Amino acid sequence: MRTDFDFTPYRRSTVGFDHLFDLLEKGQRGETSDGFPAFDIVREADDRFRITLAVPGFKPDDIDIVAQQNQLTVSGKPAENEAKSTYLHRGIARRAFERRFQLADYIEVGSASFADGLLAIELNRVIPEAMKPRKIEIGGSNTEPRRIGSSNEKKLEKA
Repeated sequence: MRTDFDFTPYRRSTVGFDHLFDLLEKGQRGETSDGFPAFDIVREADDRFRITLAVPGFKPDDIDIVAQQNQLTVSGKPAENEAKSTYLHRGIARRAFERRFQLADYIEVGSASFADGLLAIELNRVIPEAMKPRKIEIGGSNTEPRRIGSSNEKKLEKA
């Protein structure tokens, strides 16, 4: 039984969804990472998220965080200074890694912190002013549209 699905007809009839089809095809081919390093994604509020990666044995200087368009890439490469040590047992994984996260529209990477072998990356949803809902006045003397939750609304309420 063939499990491949051809997305070519859909690619021809859509514009701007190439990344979506790439993700679907990648999932079909079974291209997944090995699960290292382990991570959690936590929703702290409606517009705030936190990604926490378990990176024991790494130092902040060994890790790179790159945010580009709608993708966050976290990569790490351990320092080479432990080559002289002789291990009887090595159970803590200290290998190079690269973990990629697809970010939704309007998600911006905030700060990053490192403590106790855990790397925490803060994410914020920042919706542009033009995308926020706006209240439309009906037949009043002040017909200027105003954004809901904007400083204009607060000024008018105080007046």
